[in-house]
Amino acid sequence: MNATRLKLPPLNALKAFHAAARHNSIRGAADELLVTPQAVSQQIKLLEDTLQVSLFERKGRSIEPTEAAILLARYVEAGFEELAEGVRRVTNQKYKNRITLNVSPYFATRYLLPRLETFREFVPQSDLRLTTMVETPDFSRDDIDVAVQWGYGNWNDLESTQLLIDYKVICCTAEVAERISSPQDLLNETLLHPVLQNTLWNDILDFFELEIPENTSEIAFHDAATMRRATLSGMGVGLISREDADNDIRAGDLVAPLGTDILYAMPKQQIPGFYLVLPRAHKRVSSVANFCDWILGQNWDQTEV
Repeated sequence: MNATRLKLPPLNALKAFHAAARHNSIRGAADELLVTPQAVSQQIKLLEDTLQVSLFERKGRSIEPTEAAILLARYVEAGFEELAEGVRRVTNQKYKNRITLNVSPYFATRYLLPRLETFREFVPQSDLRLTTMVETPDFSRDDIDVAVQWGYGNWNDLESTQLLIDYKVICCTAEVAERISSPQDLLNETLLHPVLQNTLWNDILDFFELEIPENTSEIAFHDAATMRRATLSGMGVGLISREDADNDIRAGDLVAPLGTDILYAMPKQQIPGFYLVLPRAHKRVSSVANFCDWILGQNWDQTEV
């Protein structure tokens, strides 16, 4: 860790590069930094010598970033934003209480949003910011303090605690169900994946001791809600969360041709769920620790407060 820090270029050189990259101009950077254009050029030359790469092509009075500069600029921008946020948080009580939370869209809609008011009562001075991404965030790059993610609990280098098991039910329309009398029949249908790059269907077919043919028809969706709509439209066989499945079956919109409980016997490590996920160090921030205490104290098996 210390060796990596020693290799960082001088901060002034990064500041000059940051300004020049945003203005596409040495003069514009100099005006912003209240220094001479020569001083900006010297700092950029120092950075180029340190990194052993060319960052700008000079064309008259204008400059154009090289491919290396375009790539570096994104990280430098993110780095300065992180520095600014850190300064704000330690010098301003408003920012010290800010919690940026990323939540799986399904969990946010079904479980979290109806209960947020109880969190505000638990920590009245909290300033909660909510985003909904399916993918696990990069906590540093995305400026996320804590997340609730769908998955299997195997996030490397992150602390994860299961909040809720997401049991699935194999569902389809009545018309599609007429062709399904055994697990083997699933291989003849279009299998709808609830999340992109998810292995759940493969695990299910393996649980049924079925060999997956190369020509299996599959469609992957970015989120569970879209996959559910596709199932309701008759596009194929979907994996619906238990509560939604029960509602759709009662309404007569879907059926469970193999029964609603058949997947409960799968190995526990192959049954997904919703997890509280964060870097362990983030719990040292009191606002984040308070949120973790609150969310872990809730009974998420009940959807109503």
